[in-house]
Amino acid sequence: MRTKAINEVSLEFPSRSCNEGFARSAVACFAAQLDPTLNELEDIKTAVSEAVTNAIVHGYPETIGNVQIKLRVCSGNVLELVVRDHGKGIPDVEKAREPMFTTGGEERSGMGFTIMESFMDQLTVRSTPGKGTTVIMKKKLAPRVNRGQ
Repeated sequence: MRTKAINEVSLEFPSRSCNEGFARSAVACFAAQLDPTLNELEDIKTAVSEAVTNAIVHGYPETIGNVQIKLRVCSGNVLELVVRDHGKGIPDVEKAREPMFTTGGEERSGMGFTIMESFMDQLTVRSTPGKGTTVIMKKKLAPRVNRGQ
């Protein structure tokens, strides 16, 4: 069941590596309304960076396509991030989620999904070969009042 959003925004940009920094910054600005700690914000930025980089490197390895990000603030201080491409797709999502597995050559670490999963509370990956990949991440941020500052 989909939770109703309190606030949301959608972004779309070409799958150029220079846009990865833009995606990190845009997501950080949107997430700021939840008043995250610096550690929470870094976790969110890192997870988004990994998802966007995967879309650029693996989704569109030999062409430029579009990467879409949808951000939602949901009740309970939950940030939902959806990163979608309409590129190559992943033939075996479970295999792709294994640490150290990569199809991007020896310069790639194969840790993207592992990093996303470690920094977010929930990670869902859906992919269809030839049609693209959707990565859905959720992170619940504790209210500042309960942080013992």
